[in-house]
Amino acid sequence: MSEKIPVGLINGAYGVRGELRIKSFCAVPQDIEKYSPLSSEDGKKSFALALVRPVKNGFAARIAEVATKEEADAMRGTVLFAQRDQLPSLPDDEFYHADLIGLDVYDTGGVLIGKVKTVQNHGADDLLETQLSGSSATVFLPFTKIAVPTVDLAAGRIIADPPDGILPDADES
Repeated sequence: MSEKIPVGLINGAYGVRGELRIKSFCAVPQDIEKYSPLSSEDGKKSFALALVRPVKNGFAARIAEVATKEEADAMRGTVLFAQRDQLPSLPDDEFYHADLIGLDVYDTGGVLIGKVKTVQNHGADDLLETQLSGSSATVFLPFTKIAVPTVDLAAGRIIADPPDGILPDADES
């Protein structure tokens, strides 16, 4: 498990005075400020984030090192990470997306389906984008108790019971 968890994204400038538009990945979006200082993925940059106000699809925020619109725009696309020990512990049936990425996915018969590539959420349940074993193709598995009855982080695997029609038939591959 990674020691750093992505908690937000800088979407560029908000206004002309160096404020940033921030998208929070936190269950309680404004909690992103509690996890400050945040860092870049490589850990070379640290950011003391202060939320200014809510805006459409996120927050306007300030970082001390950013004073102009140009500096804010230059940070567009920067993913903000918090240290795992800064974040709350999760109940047994909840997981940080970062912990799911890279896990092997097996069907209920023990056959390897593939590996979790990303975790997506487009408004309803989370979807596990799974790269099929021996292929560059991916499928999206609903991350529900029915479709994914077991997540074993210690063993690095997920047991899935994909709904009919999600996986290609063996004779099609």
